[in-house]
Amino acid sequence: MHKINEMMDRPVVIEEVRDFLRTAQKQLDGKLGTIEKEANEKRVPIIPHETVAFFVWLFGQIKPKEILEIGTAIGFSAGLMAQHMEKNGKITTIDRNPVMLEKAKVNFKTLGIEDRITLLEGQADEWLAKLEKNRYDFIFMDSAKAKYYDFFPDCMRVLKDGGVLAVDDVLQGGTILEDVKDIPRRRRKIHKKLNAFLEIVLDHPALETTLLPLGDGLLLITKKETADFSFMKEVEAQ
Repeated sequence: MHKINEMMDRPVVIEEVRDFLRTAQKQLDGKLGTIEKEANEKRVPIIPHETVAFFVWLFGQIKPKEILEIGTAIGFSAGLMAQHMEKNGKITTIDRNPVMLEKAKVNFKTLGIEDRITLLEGQADEWLAKLEKNRYDFIFMDSAKAKYYDFFPDCMRVLKDGGVLAVDDVLQGGTILEDVKDIPRRRRKIHKKLNAFLEIVLDHPALETTLLPLGDGLLLITKKETADFSFMKEVEAQ
């Protein structure tokens, strides 16, 4: 069983615009299109189609060869990226959920991309600490939202200068703007950590950042130059 994301039905744009973005843009065909359709029918959380269309366009511009994904889920987004990245490109993807991992393995085999995917099973923070510095052209982070803050320093360490980090679901259905006292207790940690994360990255001199109202908010960060973000780990350790 997968846990339904309660933010799936809280679009950050009006529903008519959201539906237009999801239906009017070019649809996926073939095996990947089938995976997307079945996931949406079964309410399995995957990136929404407006983000799919954006990634297809983005990859045509930046042409990544080495991709890191944090949050494999059923492997849909990795399948999409593999289809639109450079021909001989490689993807490293991390997840700890055994149910999702089994589904991802099946989907990678169905899509015929097993030889291009390195699947790392376990805790993302442990794997991130082991990865090579300045290796990746593109990183897609779509994991536990409260962990974005914690994972960010290592993401910047392994991302090449000029590389792009895309972070999904940062607006929390718009509740990110609310006062923390108005947030249900079960979601306050996510609320606090996401706000702390955004406060650092939106105006940092070493980063070029833009926030797009796709899905539940897609944050794009270009690493203009190397900077030290180890202070974020120090804050977390306190």
